[in-house]
Amino acid sequence: MYHRNVGDLMTKAVVSVRPDTPFKEIAMLLAEHDVTAVPVVDDGNRPVGVVSEADLLRKEAGQPDPTGLLPARHPRPGERSRNAATTAEGLMSTPPVVARPEWSVVEAARLMERRGVKRLPVVDETGRLVGLVSRADLLRLFLRRDRAIREEITGDLLVKTLGLAPDAVTVDVVDGNVSLEGVVDRRSLVPVVTELCRGVDGVIEVEARLGYTADDRLLTT
Repeated sequence: MYHRNVGDLMTKAVVSVRPDTPFKEIAMLLAEHDVTAVPVVDDGNRPVGVVSEADLLRKEAGQPDPTGLLPARHPRPGERSRNAATTAEGLMSTPPVVARPEWSVVEAARLMERRGVKRLPVVDETGRLVGLVSRADLLRLFLRRDRAIREEITGDLLVKTLGLAPDAVTVDVVDGNVSLEGVVDRRSLVPVVTELCRGVDGVIEVEARLGYTADDRLLTT
């Protein structure tokens, strides 16, 4: 089975900015390309930070209210420099949380959850920017067609990997939910088949109604 990785799902044509890119230009790039964040790269195209809509809004929120109706804010010392920043270098969140192209979707998703970020710049072995992967990119796995999932389970997993007869197990897939029905040679294969099916890209849940011809769990060593 082939599992799609970060390199398969990432956006390769990445919009990036330099540390000296001004606030207004960043805002224009976000709007023009319909993105919510851009990596900040150095002269070697290596990410040094990320500027998001939230970073730009945070600066705006720290400005005095021109109407004078809202109470004045008293930012902490660390916030003052950001409120005064006019370029990406002062606005960006740093250091950037990055991923590698060969990472699995699970690795990228867990890192996003752990670090509380919505996207990851993707870098090669030299640290240079090669792409950007977002939450939406990772969720594309679950948009795989049911037919493609069924063909992968039936052909690659059951027949090629496990060596089962093509008609041993009937596979039905509806909206990513897999139903298995049939008979396998050994009882110990039942959980193996179920778990391998859960690992197929695009599978949401697996319901297995599988019988067996021999209960190898009764054998003693």
